[in-house]
Amino acid sequence: MDAYEVVVKPLITEKSVWQSGRRFDATGDKPARGGTYTFQVHNKANKAQIRDAIERIYGVKVLDVRTGKDPGKRRRYRYSVGRTATVKKAVVTLHPDYHIDLF
Repeated sequence: MDAYEVVVKPLITEKSVWQSGRRFDATGDKPARGGTYTFQVHNKANKAQIRDAIERIYGVKVLDVRTGKDPGKRRRYRYSVGRTATVKKAVVTLHPDYHIDLF
């Protein structure tokens, strides 16, 4: 899968903007880490593919990738029932020396 197929788009919400600005200092057992950024990714992409795609597209170093799926909701249209699309999100934590300018 190509890097541009893995990452669909960045998700810009109030929470993701707040998280991208936060930085965390190192503790005794954890290294320092930079902000976290949220992306909508391909449903079949795994964490290794997401890490490689973000590093290739934005030229940053990724420390951690967390993923989750939002299942599609049931919607009714006239006399039939359908579903909206299932969306997979990835929250990517960067090395403290890097950042992504999304806006």
